[in-house]
Amino acid sequence: MPLPLLWIGGAAIGAVLLADEREKRQQLERDRLLGRAAKQLLTHRAMVAAPSQWQKGFTQVMPVPGSIVCCYVFGVIEHTGIWLGDDCLVELHGSGLVRAVSIKRFLAGRTGSQIYLACSHLHQPLVAEAILNRAEQAIYQYREYDLFDNNCHRFVWACISGHEVAIKSFNELNQKLAVYFGEGIYWDEIQEPSSVYDFSD
Repeated sequence: MPLPLLWIGGAAIGAVLLADEREKRQQLERDRLLGRAAKQLLTHRAMVAAPSQWQKGFTQVMPVPGSIVCCYVFGVIEHTGIWLGDDCLVELHGSGLVRAVSIKRFLAGRTGSQIYLACSHLHQPLVAEAILNRAEQAIYQYREYDLFDNNCHRFVWACISGHEVAIKSFNELNQKLAVYFGEGIYWDEIQEPSSVYDFSD
């Protein structure tokens, strides 16, 4: 009979930890709206609110053309791209092809079911001046894909800055974004356009 007791104990501990994490996220959201967290944490970490598959129910943000987006890949590596508009994003695929894809295609073969958007503490999408133009011009080009040296993060940064720099991780991309935009980066759930769910035709 000790095995069921272990399961119950494990479930109880898990519930407490989840509740504690939710409370921390709620406090972060309160600080965020007051503008506290971005100023305090920018010096310590660039990404103030990471994409979270577990923390649902917070503000969803409508993307604008040029928004920086990401999703989970096997729960570990985030895949990044650039929102073009409607149901269309630009990504660097693992084959090396820069392509325009739908939300469904962007998430295909990845473990996450949600897209996240790089935002300010006021839930405003962060958009660089020339990002949209560079992303559109890159469609159908090939890049020599490498997981660490020539990946989706490098492609996104090249579209933002106009410079080719090896970016080995999502965290490194966030550091560059924080410096570029001059504030901590929050990743909010995307509010998908209603046309994505309109199946009346």
